[in-house]
Amino acid sequence: MIHPANGDPRTAGPTELELEDLALGAPGDGEVLVEPLYGSWERNMTHALARKPVDVCRARGEDTVVLGNSGVGRVLRGGPNTTLREGTLCLFALPHRFDSFGYPTHLMGFDLPGTRGILARRGIWKQTDLVPLPEATRHSLPQWAAFGVRYLTAWSSWRVAYGAWRLQMTEQDQEVPYVWAWGGGTSLATVQLARMFHARTAIISAMPARLQLAAALGITPIDRRPFMELARDEDRLAREPGYAVRCAAAEDAFLDVVRSHTDNLGASIFIDYIGTPLIHATVRALARQGVIATAGWLEGKEIKLVRAFECIKRHTHVHTHGYRRSEVVPAMQFGEDHGWMPVLGDDARIYGFDDIPRLARDFADGKIASYFPIYQINPV
Repeated sequence: MIHPANGDPRTAGPTELELEDLALGAPGDGEVLVEPLYGSWERNMTHALARKPVDVCRARGEDTVVLGNSGVGRVLRGGPNTTLREGTLCLFALPHRFDSFGYPTHLMGFDLPGTRGILARRGIWKQTDLVPLPEATRHSLPQWAAFGVRYLTAWSSWRVAYGAWRLQMTEQDQEVPYVWAWGGGTSLATVQLARMFHARTAIISAMPARLQLAAALGITPIDRRPFMELARDEDRLAREPGYAVRCAAAEDAFLDVVRSHTDNLGASIFIDYIGTPLIHATVRALARQGVIATAGWLEGKEIKLVRAFECIKRHTHVHTHGYRRSEVVPAMQFGEDHGWMPVLGDDARIYGFDDIPRLARDFADGKIASYFPIYQINPV
C-alpha cells in the first residue's frame, strides 16, 4: 500500500510500496471474498508511486491506498445473494466507477475512493465487479492477468479509431489501413488486434526483445534507437540551435522510414500513448484522413497542435479512457476464440508477492523488457 506525502504535495517526491495488515470483514450482500492470484503491473501504478500527475491518497482523501487493477482471482466464499461459486476464476474487469452510459470515470486501486486494489492476499469485491474467465480457457492465468486492463483498453480504443478512419476512408478508397504505434503493452495489444482486421502494422521500440517479439507476431518492428532525438524538449529547442537541428534530422529520417512502409501515404492510424515529446513526429507521420488514437498520457498531458494543419489534413484525434462495461465480455470472448492474448515467453519472469516492490522499481527504471510485467500474489 501507499500513504499520502507529508508537506506540500507539489514538491513531494516518489513513494514506495509498504507491506501492512488491514482488517477484512465478512463479505456482505452481493459481495464475495476473493484471493488474487496473478496481476499485471500497470503504468497507473507507477504514476501512483511517483505521485504524478497527482498524489492519489490526497486525491481520494485517504491515508492508505492499496494499488492494483489488472489481474485474476479465485472466489473463496460468497456473501448473501451471490451466485459465483467457490473456486470460480475471475477477471477483475469491472470494479471501477462508470458514468450512466457505462464509460469509466475512476479506476479501482488507483483514483477511486473507497476501493482496494489487488496487491493483497485477500479482498472483498462486489460480485458484479468480477467477470468469470471462459470455462476451460486455452490461455494461462498470467495471460489473463495482463489482458485485464491493456487488452480491454486496446479493444475499446481500436473500435473507435478504426470506426473513425472508416468514416472518411471506405474500403473502396483504401482497403488496408497502415497502423503504427509507439511501443508499449497496450500499443502491442492494439496492433495485434489491427492485424486481425487485416491491417499492415508496425510498432516502434528501442528494446531488442520487444522488436524480436513484434517480428514473431508478424508486426513490422521499427528500431527507435536511430531516432532517439525524436523526443522533443521544447525548452531546449528554444535555446539550443544545435539540438533543434538534430531533432529535425531525426524526424526527417523517421518520416522516410514511415513513408517507405506505407506506400508513401503515412500511417492511417497511429497509436500514441507517449504524448508531448513525440506529438510533432506523430502528426507528421500521419496520412491524410488519418487518426491518432490515445488512451493515456505517459510523458505529457498537454500537446501543441496547429489546428489549420490538422483541419486541412482532415486528421481525427481519438481520446478514450479504459473501456465500456458492455465491451468486456465480447473482448474476452474474442481473445479466447482468436488467440488475441498477451504473449509471455517461457522464460518470462513472474515476480513473487514479496518481490513486487522490486518489480515497481525495475519498471520505473526501464529495466523490464517484457511488454507485460507479471506478479503472483497467491499460489494457484
